[in-house]
Amino acid sequence: MTQQLPQIPSTEPELAGVRNFRDVGGLPTVDGRRVRHGRLFRSGHLAHATAEDASFLGGLGLHTVFDFRNAADRRLDGLDVELPGVRNVSIPLSDPADGSQFWHMVRNGDVEQLRSILGDGKGTDRMVASYRSIIRDRTAEHSRVLHALAEDSVPALMHCAAGKDRAGLSIAVSLLAVGVEREAIEADYLKSNDAHRRYKVKRSDTSADGMSAEVMELLNPLFGAHAEYLEAAFATIEETWGSTDRYFSEGLKLTPATRDRLRDRLLDEAR
Repeated sequence: MTQQLPQIPSTEPELAGVRNFRDVGGLPTVDGRRVRHGRLFRSGHLAHATAEDASFLGGLGLHTVFDFRNAADRRLDGLDVELPGVRNVSIPLSDPADGSQFWHMVRNGDVEQLRSILGDGKGTDRMVASYRSIIRDRTAEHSRVLHALAEDSVPALMHCAAGKDRAGLSIAVSLLAVGVEREAIEADYLKSNDAHRRYKVKRSDTSADGMSAEVMELLNPLFGAHAEYLEAAFATIEETWGSTDRYFSEGLKLTPATRDRLRDRLLDEAR
């Protein structure tokens, strides 16, 4: 599939039906290069994209959309809108049963249930454990993504439901593979906390009690981007494989030649 590289606008759009969209172009690497604009995008799901959103996305010259949602996510929000000429690749990064239970709790749990499940730091612990598990147990999926990017899949858009966790980790792994500075990866990850980017929490009980400050605070660990989550993922790489390079070579089965192709696909020319 041959794609014409588009003209990328200098200002970031605020799409009406797609949360948390952005181009990760411009991020610096440790060797002085930068991620090329118009090559790698991230967002929340595309199921509610308006016609104007779809027109904008269709003008990006995308080759591939990677959807990291599971079946429970898709039942809740729906399938992505179709973008003409774009390949859609579904790579679930969490178990559908866990997803069903998760969304039921978010939508229907009363404050007592939420306190018992998420209170006293249990929400944060859940998220840290999830990030660690995705890094440790989803090496085949991340390997598939990176090999696809190295071969023919850019420009690419990665998304999950909110565009924060599964997409955030997959973007982080992709950026780490081409040598982007960890501080820059974290800064991009934390942009998901911006008010216009955050996932809109849907609750069955929309009363003052159901949407109280306490309920929102209990849910915040699940819907906020927190540096400690990403730090846990990076720590898991070091603890499990000993180094980032071994994670990519042994965990994700990337050869040096494949990582070079990734750099060629995603980065500006070396100076």
